[in-house]
Parts: sequence; C-alpha cells; structure tokens
Amino acid sequence: MVFSPGVRYMLLATFLFACMNVLVKLVSHIPAVEAVFFRSLISLVMSYTVLRAQGVNMWGNNRKWLIARGAFGAVALVLYFTLLQNIPLATAITLQFLSPIATAVLGMLLLREKIWTWQWFFFLITFLGMLVISGFETRMEPVHLLMGILAAVGSGMAYTIIRKLNHSEHPLVIVLYFPLVTLPITGILSAFQWVMPQGIDWLILLGIGILTQFAQYFMTKSYQAEEVSKVANLNYLSIIYALLFGFFFFGETFNVLTYLGMVLVITGVVLNVWYKQKKQAQIEQHQESVA
Repeated sequence: MVFSPGVRYMLLATFLFACMNVLVKLVSHIPAVEAVFFRSLISLVMSYTVLRAQGVNMWGNNRKWLIARGAFGAVALVLYFTLLQNIPLATAITLQFLSPIATAVLGMLLLREKIWTWQWFFFLITFLGMLVISGFETRMEPVHLLMGILAAVGSGMAYTIIRKLNHSEHPLVIVLYFPLVTLPITGILSAFQWVMPQGIDWLILLGIGILTQFAQYFMTKSYQAEEVSKVANLNYLSIIYALLFGFFFFGETFNVLTYLGMVLVITGVVLNVWYKQKKQAQIEQHQESVA
C-alpha cells in the first residue's frame, strides 16, 4: 500500500510523539516541570537556529497573544507530563483527547465559531467515557481527571490563539514563542524542586526535546502537504501506540470497563471532528454555488 506524503508525515509524527511519551515516563523520578524545562531548552535552540537560517524576524507582530499562547501551552505541557509520569500511558493519552472539545468550546466563546447541536451530543459521549474511566481505572484519582481537564483547556486556549495568529504571524515564530515563554517559567519552578539528572537521564531528556521537535516538524509538513481532514484523524493512532508501549515497557493492562471508557472518549472526539468537517464542507459548497 502506497501512502501519500501527507499521510506518511503524520504517521511518522504520531510515532515520534508516542516515543516521546515513553521517554517522559522513563524519567518519572525527575519532576515533570524540570522535564518540560529541558524540553523547552532544546526546542528553543532548534527553533532559533531555523529562524536565523531563514532570516525571519523572531519577535513577531503581536507579542501579547504570542506570550499568551506560550503561557497556556506551558501550563498544559507541565500537567500532561505530570499525568504521563503518574498514570498509565493510555489513560494519559485518553485525557489528552479532551483538548479538541475544549478547543471547539473556546472557539465558540472567543472566535464566535459555531457549534452544531449534534456536536454537543458527541461531547456528552466523550464525557461519559471519561466518567467510566475515572470510575473503573483504580490507578487514576480524581485529581488526575482534574489535571487532564485543565491540560485540555490549556491546550485548547493555545490552539485557539494559534488560529487567531495564523494570518498575522509566521508559523515558526509561533513555534518559537512556546519555549521562549515556557523556559523561564519552568526554570524558576524547577529551582524549588531540582533533581540532578544522572547518567542516562541526560540522554533521555535530550531525546524528549529532539523527538518533540521533529514530531512537530513532520506534523506541520503533513498539514501543509494534505487537507487537514485527511490526516488529522491519524492522531488517534496514539492510543494504539500507548496501549502497546504501555504493555511492553511498563506492563500496563486495563479492565474491560476502562477499555470501554477509552472507546467512548475516542468515538465522541472522532465523531465531533468528522461532523464539524462535514458541516464546514457543506457551507463551503453552498458559498461556491451562490458565487
């Protein structure tokens, strides 16, 4: 089977993100905020190097929103890394799937984007799945569910701001501001609970930064090479990777009801994305026929 370039890029990006998740869990003895600090440091160096090579003004045009994007992204990433280190991989990934819902709701509130009636029903399916997981996954406590929701809101705010900035800022500048803002925040917080990495820890932390940077690069390439609707759903392969990697690397297994909860969450999110894309396509076709 021959895949298009966009599909190949997204498959590679999803796999790299999955490998990054494993590395984050392997350094669970290092505080999550410190892991984010190292990840941001590596990302800052790599992003700045590319911007300088392309001769792009790194400071951007709308610094207030760029800083806000970085701040919300920092909160979301610290919470997500904390979840990766404290609960099973697949459960943490499932909680991350709440971010498209948060993005949709925030888009409605901040950008006046429409949410159709059926989307609310799909949101309900997702939240029912989360309730099932929280009720039957004994390794996840209520605080983890709260952290997952807050991480989803933080990611949703970051994505919403990115959409707001897409027409006024170079994509590389948006990418750069994330580590630019995250680095000092996590650096200060890390100083209060610093754990000196030992031996292979340094290679793992380096791997987290490099894998994340390349994963983001290939994801961007995918969206540039293919229609978003054709590649976005490939992100949901991450739950398969999480189940496999969690089992083989950490011996993680789940009861039947937890698997059911995961299926409900993924079903609700996928149906929401599919329905929104379908309605947008209908609107575009109508506008073209009228024109």
